[in-house]
Amino acid sequence: MKKLSVCILFGGISPEHEVSLRSAESVLNNIDHSKYNVFPVGITREGDWILYGGKDYSELPSGAWRNHPDNRKAAISPVRGQGLLSFEGDCVVRERIDVVFPVLHGENGEDGAMQGLLQMAGIPYVGPHVAASAVSMDKTLTKLVVDHAGVTQAAWQLVRRGDLDTRKEQVLDLLESRFQYPMFVKPAGTGSSVGVSKASDRETLSRALAAAAAFDEKVLVEEFIHGREVEVAVMGNENPVASVCGEIDSGADFYDYDAKYVTDTSVAYIPARIPEDVAEVVREAAIKVYSAIGCRGLSRVDFFVTYEDNRVVFNEINTLPGFTSISMYPKLFAASGIPYSELIDELLRLAQEAFA
Repeated sequence: MKKLSVCILFGGISPEHEVSLRSAESVLNNIDHSKYNVFPVGITREGDWILYGGKDYSELPSGAWRNHPDNRKAAISPVRGQGLLSFEGDCVVRERIDVVFPVLHGENGEDGAMQGLLQMAGIPYVGPHVAASAVSMDKTLTKLVVDHAGVTQAAWQLVRRGDLDTRKEQVLDLLESRFQYPMFVKPAGTGSSVGVSKASDRETLSRALAAAAAFDEKVLVEEFIHGREVEVAVMGNENPVASVCGEIDSGADFYDYDAKYVTDTSVAYIPARIPEDVAEVVREAAIKVYSAIGCRGLSRVDFFVTYEDNRVVFNEINTLPGFTSISMYPKLFAASGIPYSELIDELLRLAQEAFA
């Protein structure tokens, strides 16, 4: 049987560049190289595309991959049938690509931009397609879809960067009239908790808004939900399935970027420490959100389960969740009976199925 040619894309210009490198290292170490011809293509912070010529994937997180002597400049052509192009002197080498796994997080990787390129190129790819990726990346658009789907979520308010420049005090007054402290402040279009802050008074709220606005023109402010952070991995096309529920105890004030990737304070509980009937409500809500947005392939859907009454409250959806060695998505499916390498096999199969 002919091997499938798989391009693993990683890096990118987003603030989540480093997370992508760690995710790609894990994917490349766990994909079955006996089944696939693997082409690792990294995108630098400056936007250069490089076909990585090495086999030591531990070079990715450190950045050493950029300097491997066998690297070649590369590109995916938007022209159908051209596939992956790499450049060696005056020669162009063309590789047929059967499927792309964009192990990219954030801007230009998870927001529909890369998906649009691959769609034009006629290459199947892992994960949701253009519209679902774009809607899921913009948390305010996600909120509108989830509202329409009838799934309970935290109360929220959109703030625009321009309003912070021209009428900041009125914005602060509005937020204080709508919500009690603490409030959560997030850029609308980042993942991995980049730019997210917890505001406990007017001064910290002002700083949090400015910090979030540095990443996005749209800022989301949400009420505080006192509950467990529960995550569900969803996989599939027309008939998606949900994993067991997992719970994150951040060991910090909240599950921020440092708690996710830098410190070792967070603890994951799989399964989550919630009653089974509540876990079933979470799984059903995850599939409802996934289907309402129009996701394909995979997503991780995050919720709060309140301490007082086990109420299930939607938090956010991640269409290309972390795939690092400590990431919840592969761990949740491993706990559901699908090991990491088999998970990659199934995601690649679903990509081809969705494209067909």
